[in-house]
Amino acid sequence: MNAERPSPFHGYPGRLLVFEGLDGSGKSTQAALLGKWLSAQGYRVFFTEWNSSDLVSSVIRRGKKKGLLTPTTFSLLHATDFADRFERKILPPLRAGYLVVCDRYAHTAFVRDAARGCDPDWVRTIYSFAPRPDRAFYFRVPVSVTLRRKLASRLKINYYEAGMDLGLADSVEESYERFQSRLKREYDRIAEVDRFAVVDAIRPVEAVQAELRANLQPLLANFPTGADLMHDG
Repeated sequence: MNAERPSPFHGYPGRLLVFEGLDGSGKSTQAALLGKWLSAQGYRVFFTEWNSSDLVSSVIRRGKKKGLLTPTTFSLLHATDFADRFERKILPPLRAGYLVVCDRYAHTAFVRDAARGCDPDWVRTIYSFAPRPDRAFYFRVPVSVTLRRKLASRLKINYYEAGMDLGLADSVEESYERFQSRLKREYDRIAEVDRFAVVDAIRPVEAVQAELRANLQPLLANFPTGADLMHDG
């Protein structure tokens, strides 16, 4: 499989909307706001986020805590988690005609695993079951901004988030900047291949949200709301 070729579209009645970007890019906030707005417009919406499967989440947490995860095992465990999440939480609502809003999708693995040294073609093959989203938003923001936001939030930068397992630097903050810079380069590299809708995420929340809503209007022009479905029935 060509590493530079995106997967086919899913072909189900629903729509798959994906939010990607660095930690601190604002994607989670925007995904939640958009999901609420779409629901208020009458659409049937299902929201899901990365690493939300119960199947292997405890194994991943344990492996991270004990520092047992190599780049390959890290990749395979997250692929297992995502496969379970896809089968149980993404595919059923897609088949049922929902708007599925994903806070991170397979692209997160493409980026993180490549940044950890895994072969991009190998990673794409593992995730070949995951169809191309109807829309993938990439929240592009400088790494310095994400670090500043992270520190301002007072949330602790965790070991793997900083790429400390790769030996990039002794300082957590310096390692974070270096690892997140690797991730950003990967996101920027695949942005055209995976046809991301690139969003300037430095702007105010309201401006970004308005852009997302406008971007989705053509995609949802003839998409049924819950009221439409009830009327048809």
